[in-house]
Amino acid sequence: MIGVPVDAWYVWLGLSVAGMVLVGVGAALPTAPPPAAADAADTIDRTAATAHPATAEHPLDATAVRIGPRRIGLRNDAGTTHAAIGFGPVVPAAGSRELRAVLRGAPPDAYFDSGTALCDASSDTRERPPRWRPVDDPLIVRHVVWEGCDVTLVG
Repeated sequence: MIGVPVDAWYVWLGLSVAGMVLVGVGAALPTAPPPAAADAADTIDRTAATAHPATAEHPLDATAVRIGPRRIGLRNDAGTTHAAIGFGPVVPAAGSRELRAVLRGAPPDAYFDSGTALCDASSDTRERPPRWRPVDDPLIVRHVVWEGCDVTLVG
């Protein structure tokens, strides 16, 4: 009688399990790279470093963003990255309806009585701890110089 040695079945079974594990690991790997927080920080720095009012947009390949006065964090299914903002502190505009409106192009005098009021609102918003927020638009950066107030809004 011709038979297969018992050891061959164990080898076959071990190779089958190893193959399934490799397929599972390959399927779990991310299909895209982690988001580029350094590129977003560069856009913020270029806009904040100007001496004049300026606006910039940066497309985000992230599902969530966290903007602090001196750091930005981005995350997606492939991971989380952070980058320092060199020309900070910046103002995360998500914490204020008025600051969001100015960030999106409204003149500051439509929402604030003076440059001092704009600076006070910016300071209050900047002091709040940063939170992860969903990304639904590109990153917008606006450097505002108005009545002695010089702020960079980010959202």
